Order: sequence, then C-alpha cells, then structure tokens
Amino acid sequence: MTRVEASTTAVGNTTAVDNNKAADTVEVVIVTGLSGAGRGTAARVLEDLGYYVADNLPPELIVRMVELGVHADPPIRKLALVLDVRNRFFTGNLTAVSEQLRAAGVRTRILFLEASDDVLIRRFGFARRRHPLQSESADGTLTAGIAAERERLSKVKTAADLVIDTTALSIHQLHRKLEEAYGGGAATALQLTIQSFGFKYGVPLDADLVLDLRFLPNPHWVPELREKTGQDAPVSEYVLSRPGAQDYLSTARHLVDLTTEGYRQEGKRYMTVAVGCTGGKHRSVAIAEALGETLAATDDDSGDVVRVVHRDLGRE
Repeated sequence: MTRVEASTTAVGNTTAVDNNKAADTVEVVIVTGLSGAGRGTAARVLEDLGYYVADNLPPELIVRMVELGVHADPPIRKLALVLDVRNRFFTGNLTAVSEQLRAAGVRTRILFLEASDDVLIRRFGFARRRHPLQSESADGTLTAGIAAERERLSKVKTAADLVIDTTALSIHQLHRKLEEAYGGGAATALQLTIQSFGFKYGVPLDADLVLDLRFLPNPHWVPELREKTGQDAPVSEYVLSRPGAQDYLSTARHLVDLTTEGYRQEGKRYMTVAVGCTGGKHRSVAIAEALGETLAATDDDSGDVVRVVHRDLGRE
C-alpha cells in the first residue's frame, strides 16, 4: 500500500511529506469558508456520501490525519476536513498543505462556502449565536466580525477549487450542489430498508413508513403452515394469493416509489419501510420479501440499495 510520510518536525505551517510515497487511493476535501455559510450542512452531506468527517482539525495536522487514514483498518479512502477560524491555530493559508498532499498523490480539493453579509447576519440572528471573530473586532459588532473573517480567509477563497455562494440557496439546493460535485455515481442513491416486524413487539421506532398486514388471513391458523415462516414457499404462496394481497402489494410499491422520489428531492438518503403483522413471522415476512424483490428488480439508474431484514423472525 502506498502512503504519505509525515515527519515530526514542522516546516513553516505544514508537515514535511516524503514525495516518493503517495496515497493515490485517498481523496481529501477541505471544507472551509465563512461562519454561517453552511459548513455544517456540507459536512453532513459529505458524511452521507461516504466521507469520514473531521471537524476543526489544525492545518498542521492534516497530513498526519491522511496518513492515519491510509493505515486505518479498514482504510479511510474519503476524508473531509472542516476548517474554520474557531481554531486558534488556523492561519487561513491552506495552499501549502494542499500542494503538499497533491504532490504526494493525494487527490485534494478545497471547498469554500460564502454568503452575503445581510444573509449571514440574519442566520446568526435566527441561531442566536455569536460570530467567532466578533469579540476581536474593534467595536464588537457582528458586521465587523464578518468583515474580519472575510479578510482572513481571502487567500483560501482564491486557492479554492470550488466556491459556493449560499446566499440564495435552500438547504436542499446546497445538498444537490454538493452531491453533484462530490457524490459521483452515488449522488442520488438511496438506502432503502424493508423491515418486517410483529405489532405485539412494538412498531420500529425508526420507521419512515408503516404497512399493516393484519387484514390478511393469518397462516398461524392453518395447521400445516403454523411452524413455517414467510420465507417458506407454502406460506408466501398462501399470503400472496389471499384476496387483496396483490393489490395491496402494488399500492405499497407505488407509495414507496413516490416517497423515495420525494426523499431524493429533499436530500434524504435513508428510508425504512416497516411491514407488520401480529407476530412478525408469516404475513409481514412474506410481503416484505415480495416488496423487496420487486423494488430491487426495478430497471432504473437511481442506484438505490434495497435490503430486506426481519426484526422478529424466530422471536416467538
């Protein structure tokens, strides 16, 4: 495995790197910009896209963090570093660090987020937060703090690979921009979990959508099916052949499709559909399996990942 070598001696504001070694399998995104411009949102989006996020790491330790990521088990291939002026060691000059990483073969990009003064002032007002540089300004005002931060970060903005002005962007629009820039093929993928359960054990707390199959005849009362489960063909055939079962399955599929499309538009990437019957052994298991199969077989370019789990199967 290739690696980045970091010495223990600081050179200026960076750490020495052995340019003969490269971490060419590592991707680093440095997230910085004005306070209130959306760094927190960017960090959450990148985390959903598979990045390991480290917040407020001093620039002097970035190379060391990359090295640790390369040799972690499993290795960290995608690393997002959120930097801002809250850290007293933050100099605002990331150019040397990013050039050092790139010279070592690490794909490094700097994301800079900004917004207009009036929008930043309004956001700080809504959040009832104090600007990190406000107390350092001559008059102690929020406007002066924002101006000081703009000045301190001017070199970083110039060196940034991508600058996003969030003045007129909603959170969802910022999500989409970040996914387009850093998501690759997974930008619109959604993790969809179909989970069977038994109502007598309680509804799953993390369910986004709950389907109730207790209106279907219960195989528990059919002697030859009682000891079997919804994963067994005789039970599955029995459940799916009951009046209304196929219509319900088709309607559930349509409802899930509508909901997942809305989730994608809203920037949500995880959804749990809970399918319940009395004990979570027969009806819910059979329908969950059938619903998961039909969703997984969809021929589209969404890249959604569908998995079927059975919470209470075997619990009786």
